[in-house]
Amino acid sequence: MCILTSGLLFASCGQQYKAEQKVKAFVEENMEVADEISGRDFADIGTTRHISDSLIEMMRRRGAPGFKKDISYGQIPTGDLLYLRMKYVFKGDTLQNTFYMDQEAQEIIAFK
Repeated sequence: MCILTSGLLFASCGQQYKAEQKVKAFVEENMEVADEISGRDFADIGTTRHISDSLIEMMRRRGAPGFKKDISYGQIPTGDLLYLRMKYVFKGDTLQNTFYMDQEAQEIIAFK
């Protein structure tokens, strides 16, 4: 029982780390002034199935303040999505965005 529990814990920690690295890279690449970000703080990774294709398209069109307009996203997968919230300081303001990605945390699908 302990071995199984520790194996699951290790796998989830690895996925958390992978998702955080993917989000950091996405933000660095797609913020207009990425070098003005500090104090990144991540929540625990989660899973959702309540994000429709139309909602994803709306998030992609809307973007967020401080981000570039023509961002390249991953293909919309079928099934559940992972999400990860990142709180950070940008130009003196504390902001938060939620990033949605595929189940393998390989591609950012949308964010808000």
